[in-house]
Amino acid sequence: MTAAGRAHPGDLERATLDKAAAENFPVAPFFLPRVWRDDLMAVYGFARLVDDIGDGDLAPGGADARALGVPDGEAGDRLTLLDALEADLHRVFDPTGPAPRHPLLLRLEPTVRRRALTPEPFLGLIAANRQDQLVTRYETYDDLLAYCELSANPVGRLVLAVTGTATPERIRRSDAICTALQIVEHLQDVAEDLGRDRIYLPAADMKRFHVQEADLAAPTAGASVRALVAFQAQRALDLLDEGAPLVGSVRGRLRLLLAGFVAGGRAAVRAIADAGHDVLPGPPKPGTLRLLREAGTTLRGKG
Repeated sequence: MTAAGRAHPGDLERATLDKAAAENFPVAPFFLPRVWRDDLMAVYGFARLVDDIGDGDLAPGGADARALGVPDGEAGDRLTLLDALEADLHRVFDPTGPAPRHPLLLRLEPTVRRRALTPEPFLGLIAANRQDQLVTRYETYDDLLAYCELSANPVGRLVLAVTGTATPERIRRSDAICTALQIVEHLQDVAEDLGRDRIYLPAADMKRFHVQEADLAAPTAGASVRALVAFQAQRALDLLDEGAPLVGSVRGRLRLLLAGFVAGGRAAVRAIADAGHDVLPGPPKPGTLRLLREAGTTLRGKG
């Protein structure tokens, strides 16, 4: 903090960007060209910021709210913060207007110009987090897929745009991978999400497997919850298999990056299986060796 009690802009960036190491997938690994790493981290910074706003996970002290121009008295209002973030995003895409306020959006601005990015993927991420404030249950799997279209798929589309490799077929494959990664994350975070009064397991599937909401609050999962988690995990694996040909459609270091996305999802699903599909004590996480094995399998075009 500065002498005035306010965070330095660089501190706001670091507090958010440092979370990249905890993700299920590589964000901007060392083997990529430096300009790609910079642009991918800029995109990640925005995506992480909007999720942190939506989840109430901003650093204490209200520095992000002040950076977005939100009064201290409204710093805890997530919808107000998301509105302010959207206004700041529009500044990124308006070269004739004032500069963005938040340091992470200032960081994003040159990436948007350099890669000719469009606002739609970023607006989708904001819309997903607005939805999180208003919708806490999903009736069907299709309802959940529609949410993932906003919350996850824009990230993959931005990766393709940053690397200049977007085509309709690659976008379709990327959407499958990103939706799978979102489903896996939901499975890992069942207990944490329930603590926020959110359930991303479709109600129709819970009914099918005879799972009640109270079952998700138990310290360990019973047989019905485990069966439901296994069912959802298989859906994620099927989506990863659908998206995996994306890896073979590109060359060079981008192929390694995309293989890392698929491998991260597959390894997380295997970790859930190794835990007997009991995700309630905490999120099962894959080890480095499992990740490397899955990456090798993905690069060889095998599943």
